[in-house]
Amino acid sequence: MNRTEAADVVKESLARIVPDADLTALSPEEPFREALELDSLDFLRFIETLGERTGVRIDDEDTPRLTTLSGCVGFLSSGGA
Repeated sequence: MNRTEAADVVKESLARIVPDADLTALSPEEPFREALELDSLDFLRFIETLGERTGVRIDDEDTPRLTTLSGCVGFLSSGGA
């Protein structure tokens, strides 16, 4: 998956959790919890949705890397490594 595809999948996954959010204004380095006011349950649902949509296994130790758009894109474009 290239970086553009990864960014699109991340935004689509976020849109399922926070459908009213303006994802076009999302800063690559701003944590989702702050930018979108996600609580812990919303963030967990996002991680689950992202894993389902991409088929990439996301372990608990991976979640700190997935708190920003740039972190998610890097993770997904490297195949989850």
